[in-house]
Amino acid sequence: MGLTLAKKLAQAGQQVTILEAAAEIGGLASAWNLGDIIWDRHYHVTLLSDQLTRGMLAELGLESDMRWIETKTGFLSKGRLYSMSNSWEFLKFPPLNLLEKLRLGLTIFVASKIRNPSKLESILVGDWLTHWSGRGTFRKIWQPLLQAKLGTAYQKVSAAFIWSTIARMYRARQTGLKKEMFGYLPGGYARSLDAYANALSRLGVDIVCSAGVERVSTKTDGTVRLDLTDDTSTTYDKVVLTISSTAVATICPEMRPAECKQHAEIEYLGIICASVLLTKPLSPYYVTNITDGGIPFTAVIEMTALVDPAEFGGRHLIYLPRYATADDPTWQQSDEQIRELFLDSLCKMYPHFSTDDVVAFRVSRVRQVMALPTLNYSERIPPIKTSLQNVFVVNSAQIVKGTLNVNEVIDVAETAFRDALLPSAFSKEQTAVMAEHV
Repeated sequence: MGLTLAKKLAQAGQQVTILEAAAEIGGLASAWNLGDIIWDRHYHVTLLSDQLTRGMLAELGLESDMRWIETKTGFLSKGRLYSMSNSWEFLKFPPLNLLEKLRLGLTIFVASKIRNPSKLESILVGDWLTHWSGRGTFRKIWQPLLQAKLGTAYQKVSAAFIWSTIARMYRARQTGLKKEMFGYLPGGYARSLDAYANALSRLGVDIVCSAGVERVSTKTDGTVRLDLTDDTSTTYDKVVLTISSTAVATICPEMRPAECKQHAEIEYLGIICASVLLTKPLSPYYVTNITDGGIPFTAVIEMTALVDPAEFGGRHLIYLPRYATADDPTWQQSDEQIRELFLDSLCKMYPHFSTDDVVAFRVSRVRQVMALPTLNYSERIPPIKTSLQNVFVVNSAQIVKGTLNVNEVIDVAETAFRDALLPSAFSKEQTAVMAEHV
């Protein structure tokens, strides 16, 4: 978000500084060390239909290096693993009877044909899915998947959530492609972020890391003062906050009370995500969805079903994500407790798996990842322009017709620039784009 805005503002003639609270840029897309390799801290995939992401990579001279793979999907149901990677496997899927399969297919078809999801915002996702799929399909498939992705918070999420999830997967087919392919960039996001930083440097953008902001306030002359966590302060003509709305409410106490309340009341879902490097693969599936209870993670993401194992020295990388609400007790567990819990579950899921296969295990915790699309969500999103003069907010909470992914983030940033920031972008003032490691 911040990198895209910085690029657009600099191209429009602004002198731009990025303030990043972390030691490196990237936020949720940042890379880290896992054993002796460097790869993405969280799992990411690019679809053929992600035109904005591909456009960004093309600008950086990297799009031609993308590798596109057709992947497989697995399901864990009642302790057994099933493949559901094509229509024939779907028809054979044992947990559902024929009528339930037909209604599940109908639900996906109906969702794929909806162009304007605004009416879905007033319907709970559970009610909408039960209406189209029936109680049996909802209980066996949809409810476990919703609980895995959203926890108990799914009970207050609107049907627009499932529409946006299905719509992204269907978008390529809607544009004439025969099948959706998943893509990755050799070198991972570390490579694209390095290229992005170099491109911004050539545009004159100054990137300052380890620069957390504690308070934002406006001065009598209309400039904006930022008080940093290292007890220093700095002043800019304009500031764009790309942090979570919860953080906006905290560091902008001078905003109007009603506006602070709008930001503070946006609910976020967090993630506890384990990266596991193995000596051998678990399955042929890029993603294994889990409908059984008692498994502590959302799914098994086998990255090397997509990415060439040569990227990891011939070893295999999996991600074990757990999407967690603020009151989830897992936040209180140590990394060692999570390791023991997650690996024990892998042993139960895959009889051939042994903890001796584990080369490296590392846990990432991010408390504010995705704003929950609750009922009538789009009516409650705070505006880009705040009540503080020359202070703007552009963040992922402004995604209303999609799910959180890189392509949607770029779309929000470019739309905000065009609709709200462009009119003031040509005065060649100094602008700070404040990103914060979430």
